[in-house]
Amino acid sequence: MDTLEHLGAGTGHPWFGEHRIRPAASADTIRQMLRHELRDTGWPYQPVLPAAPMAIPRATYAEIFRVSVALIELLRRTALETGRTTADRLAAYGMPAEEDRLWMDDTFIEEQYADSVVRPDLVIGPDGPQFLEFNVSGALGGVVETQSRLAVWNRLHADEEGRTPYRSPSPLAVRAEMFRSLSAELALAPRVAVVGSSRVIGVQPRYFEMEADYYNAHGLTARFFEPEELHQAWDCPPHLRYPVGLRNFTIPDWLEVGLDTTPVQHALDHGCVLVGTQTSTFMHSKLTMGLLSEGRPWMTEGERRLVERYLPWTRILSERKTDRRGEQVDLVPFVLANRELLVLKAGLGECGKQVVLGREVDQAAWESAVGEAVGADVRDGVRDGFGSSIVQEFVQPQTCRVALIADGSDEPHDVDVAPVLGPLVFGRRPAGLFCRFFGDGTAGIVSVRGRTSSSDNVMVAI
Repeated sequence: MDTLEHLGAGTGHPWFGEHRIRPAASADTIRQMLRHELRDTGWPYQPVLPAAPMAIPRATYAEIFRVSVALIELLRRTALETGRTTADRLAAYGMPAEEDRLWMDDTFIEEQYADSVVRPDLVIGPDGPQFLEFNVSGALGGVVETQSRLAVWNRLHADEEGRTPYRSPSPLAVRAEMFRSLSAELALAPRVAVVGSSRVIGVQPRYFEMEADYYNAHGLTARFFEPEELHQAWDCPPHLRYPVGLRNFTIPDWLEVGLDTTPVQHALDHGCVLVGTQTSTFMHSKLTMGLLSEGRPWMTEGERRLVERYLPWTRILSERKTDRRGEQVDLVPFVLANRELLVLKAGLGECGKQVVLGREVDQAAWESAVGEAVGADVRDGVRDGFGSSIVQEFVQPQTCRVALIADGSDEPHDVDVAPVLGPLVFGRRPAGLFCRFFGDGTAGIVSVRGRTSSSDNVMVAI
């Protein structure tokens, strides 16, 4: 049986290519393998699962990562130029007080490794890839999930010599290499602390232990630390310390369940380098994307064209004039009058929260949301900074045809889905392509934890 199946015309946007990978086992076997691999991690139960890895041409796969790395560097420069010091940036962004913590004493290292762990989110629009936001944090979703999905597909599709009919990096292999490089650059022992907590909602210990176990099996020494154990990473003989590590948590998630971040600050104060550093929060803020989309004085003509090609029109929302396709517009009146063209997003938010799609609400709700965003800035004194929200041009997601397996079914069924792609970039290296979609073929804000029809997969190159 041929591994690749030709889809033919009319089955999706040309960017996705014309072939897909055939399922390599029965529906029940695939279902059991996928669920076993992600067992006991906290990943939600999905009644609809993929039947094979999603495949795209090598050229489009390479495009995603080439552009991701370039945009991440522009995003980093944009974030750092907003202030000479951390205090200046905190003021410019109007960051909440709870984010003013967990800074390293060495500001150069703090800034240098802010972009160590990044996952942009993009969709394929009518004209190709459009980057909707950048998730910059050691606590990215999709890493363990992509590693697990890929492990299943490799077992099912590899030949007797381990060769697969597609290409994809292993997320944890690339992250291990990132830590080797980090240790070498800082002249530190390659002993890795994976810092997180199984008390965070929706996470179980195995989620962190899988990563530590992988490192231990591939030439690094690693350990998962809950916060109250973290003193053991530095308060011990030098040869037993864990001087580098991953901040696999967000401050809001820990505060939500009453976890104290003080042990992390103590580890940082005693020389532990945990990535991504707290400076990543400035890159993570959607306000940075608004600044980049509007253009920075230091950008070259090539950089401007890259941004115009791959970022949808995005502006920090405030009462001012701005450029819109070569014309000056009054931003707030323009936003109020063009609800169906736009999306309103808070500067900080996760999993599609604090997002309003103009075409999915009526005019009164849109005006209320926009007025609240602008009014909150005035009330909170943000007027002297950037503002707290962005508006972004809506991108109509294009579809591709995939084979899915539903609970109770003995055979895969075809669905045209509109995937959100999440390229994993660790230490500026491609680390796998996570994607998620609604298994019922609908489009919208896709969060795997948000709806029962949400599914995820790994996208590979053929």
